[in-house]
Amino acid sequence: MTLFTTAQPGLFIAFEGGDGAGKSTQAALLTQAMSDAGRTVLRTREPGGTPVGEKLRSLVLEHGQGEIDAKTEALIFAAARAAHAAQVITPAVARGEIVVSDRYADSSIAYQGAGRGLGTEAIVKLNDWATNSLWPDLTVLLDVSPAQGRDRRTAGDAAEDRMESEPDDFHATIRAAFLALAHANPERYLVLPAENSIAELAQAIHERVTTLLGSA
Repeated sequence: MTLFTTAQPGLFIAFEGGDGAGKSTQAALLTQAMSDAGRTVLRTREPGGTPVGEKLRSLVLEHGQGEIDAKTEALIFAAARAAHAAQVITPAVARGEIVVSDRYADSSIAYQGAGRGLGTEAIVKLNDWATNSLWPDLTVLLDVSPAQGRDRRTAGDAAEDRMESEPDDFHATIRAAFLALAHANPERYLVLPAENSIAELAQAIHERVTTLLGSA
């Protein structure tokens, strides 16, 4: 299952990994580093990134929204992503900007395709259609174990959202699915151990992105 990117003037980078891997931290650091280097950077997130996407985010992540079956969940994520790709990511990349997204379609492949048992190929096709075949130029996978991810998520007074509160065996399935995607698409993945220091991770990511920009 090889997922190809589409050549455009800018660069599209997605951060993936289990809940608690440190994606938001590294996305913020990369955004700052690229901005400091004089690049125009748009940082965004999924689900979300648009007004409708943020509303859909609350449906699938907040507790107390009623029962959401697996197919409905997958379609909500795909709907939010369709708006995100069409209204935010594609225009920004076409303008030559660097887009840094906290999660993208590979999350649905892992969470709904593998975790919910809907099948990864079915979710690939759904999201390929929803995004007009927009896939990242680089996907940074921060690999975290379920136990470590939960420890990080629940540190202090932090409360887990609907997806985060799934049992560890669910998160183990998610982790395996992400690693399988990276193995199948090595040219667009950078896999890093989430237990590395924040500085080490940021340096490795910066080096890979700099290389991509140099070859663009």
